[in-house]
Amino acid sequence: MLARAYIGIGSNLAAPIAQVRAAIEALGQLNQSQLIKASPLYRNPPMGPADQPDYVNAVAALDTTLEPLALLSALQALEADAGRQRNGQRWGPRPLDLDILLYADITMTSAQLTLPHPGLPSRAFVLYPLADIHPELDVPGHGPLASLLAQVSAEDLALVDEEAHG
Repeated sequence: MLARAYIGIGSNLAAPIAQVRAAIEALGQLNQSQLIKASPLYRNPPMGPADQPDYVNAVAALDTTLEPLALLSALQALEADAGRQRNGQRWGPRPLDLDILLYADITMTSAQLTLPHPGLPSRAFVLYPLADIHPELDVPGHGPLASLLAQVSAEDLALVDEEAHG
């Protein structure tokens, strides 16, 4: 079955802009998947400990025939290729973070994966890039994306100037 998945992409180590761009390119090469669209890049302060660099974030839309857990496994392999080491630290610095935000209209909770991503409704750095690529999106269990956007501030978000970093 072909499904539309939305992937959150983030980095705050090892040239974050280059990491996010490389991740978008890698998503385009993922088996059984086709990159449909990627958002602009945003810079924002870290969610976790403040003593780490700002993050660069984006969202990509993929059409894939991979099942959700197979897609998760493929994303974790891309993270590992980028140098990510899973050390159990939540919200710490990392060269690459890839999260399945949405997978079709599936809602699920398992030990490995929760869909939609539990942080999606409250994170501006996910909602704004998501709106850039699909403003009319309806988030399963949460309603219209526009309603979620109205509840978060974009105050800490800044578009990455593509020319200055190109």
